[in-house]
Amino acid sequence: MTDVVDVATRSRMMAGIQGKNTKPEILIRKALHARGFRFRLHAKDLPGKPDLVLPKYRALIFVHGCFWHGHACRYFKVPQTRPEFWLEKIGKNQKRDSLQEEALKAMGWRVLVVWECAVRSMRKEKSSLLVDLIASWLKNGSKYFQIDEQMLSPGCSYSR
Repeated sequence: MTDVVDVATRSRMMAGIQGKNTKPEILIRKALHARGFRFRLHAKDLPGKPDLVLPKYRALIFVHGCFWHGHACRYFKVPQTRPEFWLEKIGKNQKRDSLQEEALKAMGWRVLVVWECAVRSMRKEKSSLLVDLIASWLKNGSKYFQIDEQMLSPGCSYSR
């Protein structure tokens, strides 16, 4: 299947995609701040420049886009145009994510990955469940956790 827009338009569209201060990230920041959590943003002194740094809890939060980080959910589809390029690019992103998470854990930080699909689910259902899960993780002390839309579904044991 060919692209529906010309090369210049696609290039401009791709260049406009933000790496920080994305809508999902801002939603989580506002919700956590409203609950009294205080944090730093995009700490340049830490591997991967985590989206939120909560020093009081020795915790870091990454808000990952499902497409760019290759999450196995309904929002990730390999583009039909140049699939080899995209698979290689996303594979490198995943490998870099893994190395950064290991480095952060070795430094004594706790790591939480919140996937875009979980934030979309939260917005759609106007639910505070995602923020409840994040707050619970911050307080319970586990080293690593991931939250995706499946964890927010009614039948999941984490959602209760």
